Amino acid sequence: MRELTTRELYQALEYAKTIDETGGRKILQRFQLEQPAFAQTIFGVFPQVIAEQNADMANLFMDLCFDVICVFEKTFGPLPSQNTLGFGWLEKSAALLDTELQALMTGRPMAQKIRDKPQDRFTEQLIDSNSQTGLVNFMNTAIDDFASENPVRVKATRITQTMIFTVIQLFGVMYGQATAH
Repeated sequence: MRELTTRELYQALEYAKTIDETGGRKILQRFQLEQPAFAQTIFGVFPQVIAEQNADMANLFMDLCFDVICVFEKTFGPLPSQNTLGFGWLEKSAALLDTELQALMTGRPMAQKIRDKPQDRFTEQLIDSNSQTGLVNFMNTAIDDFASENPVRVKATRITQTMIFTVIQLFGVMYGQATAH
């Protein structure tokens, strides 16, 4: 999986913004058909977690997930099917990301020696995976801007950014595995 160029990123984001409601519904329906477990995770589970801190940020997160779907489809082609990838790809990928994200969260109790290994592996994978840094930065800026409009949203900024980062990484894994098949 290669990193998006700045031009590709902005063209894909522009494409996402020009989709009308009917087109958007079709994209979401196709996503739910091709990747039902992933769709449930990013449009069901993740927003619930964010909504515990702020409902506006949960709604923004879902809008940004739609943009992520559009960016990946526009740049890398149609969504890979869950049937093609197998049913364990999401579970396995999420478990690896969870361990590594836990290690990055300094507020969590964890021995430094144990924390270092997942942090190092996570950093290596980010460098090796072409983690879509431009897309992550764009989404983080959108989240920061939206949160700054209302002080009650600010407390949900970190969780929203973590969740959108996770979604982008999972899309990268999904498309990367599809290429390997």
